[in-house]
Amino acid sequence: MGTHSDSARLPGYSVLMSVYSGEKAEFFRLSIDSILAQTCPTDDFIIVCDGELTQELDSVLEEYQSRYSCINVLRVSKRGTGLCANEGLKAAKHDIIVKMDSDDYAEKNRCELMMRLFAAHPEIDMAGAYIDEFDSDTGKHIAFKKTPVTNKEIHRYARRRNPFNNQTLCYKKHLALRVGGYSDIKRCEDYEFVVNMLMAGAIGRNIPRALVRYRVNKDNYKRRSNYANTKAFIKVRFGNFRKGFSSFADFLIPTLFQIAMFILPGKMTEVLYKKFLRG
Repeated sequence: MGTHSDSARLPGYSVLMSVYSGEKAEFFRLSIDSILAQTCPTDDFIIVCDGELTQELDSVLEEYQSRYSCINVLRVSKRGTGLCANEGLKAAKHDIIVKMDSDDYAEKNRCELMMRLFAAHPEIDMAGAYIDEFDSDTGKHIAFKKTPVTNKEIHRYARRRNPFNNQTLCYKKHLALRVGGYSDIKRCEDYEFVVNMLMAGAIGRNIPRALVRYRVNKDNYKRRSNYANTKAFIKVRFGNFRKGFSSFADFLIPTLFQIAMFILPGKMTEVLYKKFLRG
């Protein structure tokens, strides 16, 4: 970890977070605090409100806006994660975008390590890291979700699955705008976005350390196997095949796993994800 003067020489970055009415105010507060406590702080923290929020969430936003000049709140009609991200992208001051979910929290040196990576390797367009999955109710560690590290491994892995933990993703704004940002699909928009970036020539890297703690509960497994997610899962992977990014086998094999998750009972879905799909 560097000194304050070291951090001052690192590139500036914008943090992009979306929040919707279903979020818990206590989790939202913890997530914001984890960004404000970074060893290499941002001067541009964009929070996009996806539709109307609860009174509790609005109170949190009002409190932090009054205390921190770096926070920029955008309010949009209900649009979904991808289109909200596009609104934040347009408003970002810096070329490096740091994604942050509104219910997870970042390790204090997450952004510093990312900016050091971009500073040392200016050719990199996208970067991520491992995540530490923990039980939202008990706080107990569940597992580390690892991702491929090198650009070559990332491109190979991306043929079937997202090679980045979306909760840790950082990328360059100018390339994201060039590929059209995120689409308006309701699920798997993060994976589709990553593939579009890679097809546009993006160079990627993952830091082999857990830099974000990711909240897990039973609803996570249900969302992974519900109809909407399964439909989007298949649509995005078939699109990758149609675009020539992946082979038919790359489309078929993960699709069969996803259909199995959709059909099987909830407990078996959880086991299947942990054994084969966590990474």
